Parts: sequence; C-alpha cells; structure tokens
Amino acid sequence: MDDSNPKCTVGRTRFYQGQDQTQPLFCIEPGIPCHVARAHASKLMGYARDMSAASAADESPQMVRAAHYFSTLAKALLDDAELGLRR
Repeated sequence: MDDSNPKCTVGRTRFYQGQDQTQPLFCIEPGIPCHVARAHASKLMGYARDMSAASAADESPQMVRAAHYFSTLAKALLDDAELGLRR
C-alpha cells in the first residue's frame, strides 16, 4: 500500500440533524486521512461503551445522551471514511 498519498474523508457526512432530524448541525471535514478518522471513531465508540455502562449503574440520563452523541459522531466518521476509501 502506498502511504504517501493516503485516502481521506470527503466531507459529505452530516450528523445530528437537529430537531426532527431536519438540520445538519455538524459535519465531518474533508481531508482527514481515513485511517486517522477510523482510529478516532474507535476511541469514541469505546468512550460511548464506557458511558453506557456507567449510566446503567448511575441511572444518569446525561451520560446516556453523551454516549449517544459519541456514537453518532463515530458513525459519521466511519461513514465519511468509507466514502473516502471508495474514491
């Protein structure tokens, strides 16, 4: 594999579409190397897993929401990295 020109995110993926899922509030920036985006997505999923477990023990709705945001961001990173890899 030639790492001198890594495939990158394309910047088309939006996440958390606002109230009623109608407004893109955040998006993935183009130009992030796909392997970096995937590594960050993996970390975010780990944090979301840990927050989900902690929220079950503490009955914390805030932790559930934070875990949801982290998992949504991780999915957006993975989706955009996939688009970059298919170029």
